[in-house]
Amino acid sequence: MKHLKIYSKQDILSLTKIRRYETKVGERLNVIFDPAELEKSIEGSASKYVLFGIPEDLGAKGNFGIGGTDTLWIPFLQSFFNLQSNDFMDGNEMLMIGHFDFGDLQFLIDTTAKGDDERIEAYRHAVNTIDDEVEKLVKIITAAKKIPVVVGGGHNNSYPLIKGAAKGWHKAGKIPLAQINCINLDAHADYRPMEGRHSGNAFRYAEEDGYLQKYCVIGLHENYIPQNSWVDIVNNPFIDCITFEDIFVHDKRTFLQAVAHATGFTEDTITGIDIDLDAIQNTLSSAMTPVGVSPVHARQYVSFAAADTKPAYLYICEGATRLNDGRSDSSSAKLISYLVSDFVKAHSA
Repeated sequence: MKHLKIYSKQDILSLTKIRRYETKVGERLNVIFDPAELEKSIEGSASKYVLFGIPEDLGAKGNFGIGGTDTLWIPFLQSFFNLQSNDFMDGNEMLMIGHFDFGDLQFLIDTTAKGDDERIEAYRHAVNTIDDEVEKLVKIITAAKKIPVVVGGGHNNSYPLIKGAAKGWHKAGKIPLAQINCINLDAHADYRPMEGRHSGNAFRYAEEDGYLQKYCVIGLHENYIPQNSWVDIVNNPFIDCITFEDIFVHDKRTFLQAVAHATGFTEDTITGIDIDLDAIQNTLSSAMTPVGVSPVHARQYVSFAAADTKPAYLYICEGATRLNDGRSDSSSAKLISYLVSDFVKAHSA
């Protein structure tokens, strides 16, 4: 994992605003005690949750998306580290590892690719490197019976998260087969064909490779489902979805009923919990939408799912504070800090 940057306590405190008579989450987070012994450090930690970031946008750009999903990680940390440590969440429950830096791959593509087609193919090829390194780290974390909490990057990273978690939880003896379920709050199914790895086909690859058993999407937008993907979804008994229109336009069920359906559909084994920020209305992301769920809905989803599943991991993706087209909004960083704390509180309760 040559691209993994491991944080020291001083790295965390440099982003934490220390204040007399108060304790911030950044002061309480645990860190890797020996970067040379990463596996032993994770296994020996008393923390139940392990936080790391994947600030990359290669997968999103490989899916013809707008770059910028690499900009959210540090603003998120600035928000999350400065939450109050209190009876609701101490901070000591979490081990902070660091983040992956794939800037060298981005630079290589930017300086050598000739034309748009070659650039797209290069992005998709680079995602394979991301897959390998993320999978290894997630397998180490879950084999130690700890829950990965992952922030940043495109939805391409769900594939190595599912694969690594399936292998790790199996090694830990928690599941009989290296196979898990997943629920996803998303405007898109990310179930496009296997045309090279990118942010639009992580779940297709995970299922085809045998690591994803059941998959349920909540809030899928009817306007953005490719017909071939839709046909594959409705004809697959292991995949289910509840569209945004069925919840909010046709009133066929409430939002929490939809979430309860998803957790019920996947309750037979350990389940990954995904949330794509492009599902949240007016939240800066690679596929930003003017019509989506509210931030409160997103918090309800994370809290309900954390309490009503056996979580394999939490993954929050596709968000940005600045997109390549010039749009910027820093509020998404604070939103993610709410979602991460909601997960820890609900699962620890």
